Amino acid sequence: MTNETQNDPMEFIKNMWGNMGFSLPGMVTPTVDTDELGKRIADLKAVEGWLKSNLSLLQMTIQGLEMQRATLLAFQQMSQATQEAAAEAENAPNPFLNPAVWQMPWDLMKSAVPPAPTSSEPAAETPAAKPKRSPRKKSEQSKP
Repeated sequence: MTNETQNDPMEFIKNMWGNMGFSLPGMVTPTVDTDELGKRIADLKAVEGWLKSNLSLLQMTIQGLEMQRATLLAFQQMSQATQEAAAEAENAPNPFLNPAVWQMPWDLMKSAVPPAPTSSEPAAETPAAKPKRSPRKKSEQSKP
């Protein structure tokens, strides 16, 4: 070895890997060529970008499926509640089929008008008669 190769660690590594006598697969074989390393870095960054976009697509798909599941569960619960209410309504008697519980219009009128006082009850004070208005003069009638 020359003095120059002994002082250059990169040259030493190249010689060591080159003299082994057999080649290793591409990703395992270390390289000291900076252009080859740059190419590998660029390839790996492209793969990383592809994996990131697939990851975000996967996350959006999972989120959409979760929302779909939540919606379906809500519909199922609403359907069960409606079915339970319908079952309870079937067991309960229908008030419209029993005419004894109907309130007749004349019954409504009785509750709206107070009963007239009878002779045994003391008469309530009658409101004072309203004073009659004096007729206006013609000049006052035309004014608003």
